[in-house]
Amino acid sequence: MAHKINPEVCINCGACEAECPTEAISEVDGKRWIDPAKCVDCGACVSTCPTDAISAG
Repeated sequence: MAHKINPEVCINCGACEAECPTEAISEVDGKRWIDPAKCVDCGACVSTCPTDAISAG
């Protein structure tokens, strides 16, 4: 199950996108979004997020 980004907490800094090894994270409507088809649940994005906006699906 793919990780998810809480849009209410995300500050759109892009740190998670830069850290993602599968390029599953992109910007949609001013916030970051994780494509569940590309996410491999590695968790690299979780520790990078400064606002703890990312959680396991």
